[in-house]
Amino acid sequence: MKRLFYTIYQNKYFFLFILLFAYVQSIYSRIAVRGELNVYIFTPEAALATLISVSILFLTIRFFIRLWRKSAIFSFKEILQIFSLSIIVYILIMNLNGLILAFIFDTFERNFNRKTFWLTTFTNFLNGFIYGSFFLAYYYYQKNKQNLERITLYNQAISESKINQLKTQLNPHFLFNNLNVLDQLIEEDKNKASDFLNEFSEIYRYVLQATDKRIVSIEEELSFAKNYFGLMQHKYRNAYQLEVIHKRKTNGNIVPLGLQLLLENAIQHNLGTENNPVFIKIEISEKLIVSNNIIQKRKPKITSGRALKNLKEQYNLLSNQNIEIYTSNEKFTVILPIIPYKND
Repeated sequence: MKRLFYTIYQNKYFFLFILLFAYVQSIYSRIAVRGELNVYIFTPEAALATLISVSILFLTIRFFIRLWRKSAIFSFKEILQIFSLSIIVYILIMNLNGLILAFIFDTFERNFNRKTFWLTTFTNFLNGFIYGSFFLAYYYYQKNKQNLERITLYNQAISESKINQLKTQLNPHFLFNNLNVLDQLIEEDKNKASDFLNEFSEIYRYVLQATDKRIVSIEEELSFAKNYFGLMQHKYRNAYQLEVIHKRKTNGNIVPLGLQLLLENAIQHNLGTENNPVFIKIEISEKLIVSNNIIQKRKPKITSGRALKNLKEQYNLLSNQNIEIYTSNEKFTVILPIIPYKND
């Protein structure tokens, strides 16, 4: 009984619609038959009786759906079979109910003569067709809604898994590249290597924290990028120079380690010197624009471009926005979309 009341409560608006439709239908029928307006025409007992009777139809349709359901998707043929059989069963139940009441109140001759019987049967058929159509439309609307919610949750789970997978690729990438820098510093200057290691441990703490986040604020990532660039200057000094230009307030979010990845990319693929430095510029406006002049290495390394592909995929999964990459003979530019705060 509790389950029945809970089901009615969950679908209260549908039952309210059925009641109102039945009420309007009863008013129209009474006016059509009597041809006059009076208080009786607006009494609700006919609508309540219709609601109770069509509830039997709804239970019948629900029974056949459960009986024949083999998968979440029905063919048109199966729906037609369920609908037709449900209406037939509904007509039989309503006629049987009328027959029982006729015997109880001794009105068999009046209610079950040929004309009345066929008129009642036709009325039950029309009600079955109309209200049964309402029920099937509502039932499949609810099922479709549930399926869409499941698909959304499934896609979110897939996206979450993919993002985590991409982050686990970035973490070792960051670690490997910086350990290579440390290895070179150890050979050149042990004191510099010691300072580098101390700063690197602090920066790597942020990296570990960032891998647990889907997005980070621009300010947070910018601070990390500056610290990372300061770390690189232990090795390269002023061969690579960074400029940050604020054209707007730094609201919004970006993908974690996104700026660091682009700084690293500029350092790895260009040969900067004290006399001919590589200038890296970060502009913050409607989007984040990271650019650098190109100074090709004599023997450039062949790279897979996995880091940039990784960044592209994360943006697609998190915001359905694409990063833009532009290359010329003199300049390399990457434009990162800003992911807005939820309450923006």
